[in-house]
Amino acid sequence: MRACVQRVTRASVTIDGAICGQIGPGLVVLLGVAKEDTADDARQLAEKIVQLRVFADAAGQMNLSLADTGGGMLVVSQFTLLGDCRHGRRPSFIDAAPPELAESLYNLLVEHVAGRGDTGEKSAGKKIEVATGRFRADMAVELVNDGPVTLLIDSRKVF
Repeated sequence: MRACVQRVTRASVTIDGAICGQIGPGLVVLLGVAKEDTADDARQLAEKIVQLRVFADAAGQMNLSLADTGGGMLVVSQFTLLGDCRHGRRPSFIDAAPPELAESLYNLLVEHVAGRGDTGEKSAGKKIEVATGRFRADMAVELVNDGPVTLLIDSRKVF
């Protein structure tokens, strides 16, 4: 799985002129699913993103995570993150997962993040409000990148 994670002050996704998901301060995650990805990739990536220390503490240092601060996460499917641009001028998407697998793993990541904090465990962290786009829809994503802070995470390189 590949994720482009952006710290934002606000973000929304619009489909056919109607907002279908929006958040205030938090993270936007553009998510691409590869054909060899598994449920473990989705769970581990979700936890990695939630625990990233990209929010400022009292001293202004990036020491707090979304789990520490709460806030929102807007997750948008983005198969083009799997585009291979090494040859020619047209990207190849041969490494992208078929839509059925991609949607299943996308939903698993969203469910994992949304379920955090419901366990009552101290380590679970603050409740994270999760918003999404619509899988396989033509979406307009609007965001205000805070910092800017933008990170690329590939499950094949971190787990």
